[in-house]
Amino acid sequence: MIEQTIDPRALRDAFGAFATGVTVVTARAGDGKPVGFTANSFSSVSMDPPMLLVCLARTSRSYAAMTGTDRFAVNILSEHQQDVSNTFARQLEDRFSAVEWADAPNGSPIFPGAAAWFECALSEVIEAGDHVILLGRIAAFVNNGLNGLGYVRGRYFTPRLEAIGTSAAAEPEARIGAVLEQNGAIYLLGEERLSLPGCASVDGDPVKALEDHLRQLSGLSIEIGFIYSVFSTKGGRQHNVIYHALAGSGTPREGRFIGGADLVDATFENTATADVIRRFVLESSIGNFGVYFGDDISGRVHPVTSSLAPPRTAE
Repeated sequence: MIEQTIDPRALRDAFGAFATGVTVVTARAGDGKPVGFTANSFSSVSMDPPMLLVCLARTSRSYAAMTGTDRFAVNILSEHQQDVSNTFARQLEDRFSAVEWADAPNGSPIFPGAAAWFECALSEVIEAGDHVILLGRIAAFVNNGLNGLGYVRGRYFTPRLEAIGTSAAAEPEARIGAVLEQNGAIYLLGEERLSLPGCASVDGDPVKALEDHLRQLSGLSIEIGFIYSVFSTKGGRQHNVIYHALAGSGTPREGRFIGGADLVDATFENTATADVIRRFVLESSIGNFGVYFGDDISGRVHPVTSSLAPPRTAE
């Protein structure tokens, strides 16, 4: 087999194309202290016997506790638990003091607000390069019936809001557009009054239609990301769905990328476009994105897309 030279950063980005849920894996150390870490390298394994697995980096500060225990729990976080994910992805001394938790039947820490949790007996620790695989036999579980928190391309997403946005994009009168980003600058059309690129929705896959339109317009490689804004105009008669998207390197054949002070001082075709751009500039500066739902006058931002670090296994 011919093997190419692997760039670790590029490989991690490629892994990030796979949309996953987000979990927090917990256990008790030898002294009884609760330990845990955020992970999205998790999978069901078997129904008979009931088994699952999760991957753990050898460099994790939870490594000794997790590989030395006889039981652990996997908490599948709900769409409202971004704060829990962030807490257990950070280097904090007492992560459990910041969250609500309880004991599973065999003493593993679980989160009552999780979409589901599983308490497992540690069946095997399998060597896997710079990680190990924790293979667990499920002893107890609870399914709370909540939507899980999603993660793809370095961002959280929630299935409920994604479904709403996708449904709006499929409406016959819908217009789909993009905040197309390249190294922090945004792709805009026009000269004195600037506009975001977009097109009318079509039958089939509106996201594919937007991707094709952006590629033809700019001549660049395009990667469509998460839904960023859903709003109605013309008295509610037209739905507008704006996606975040990334452009590859190069100079566009039409339009231009604008960033920094030029973006702040720019004049836009309408207030809705100006509001989208200003919000994006603000959220980019703090690294915490949301999805807007409403109309061109008022609405609500749902803070559901912020960075998760590290991308695939914790610590």
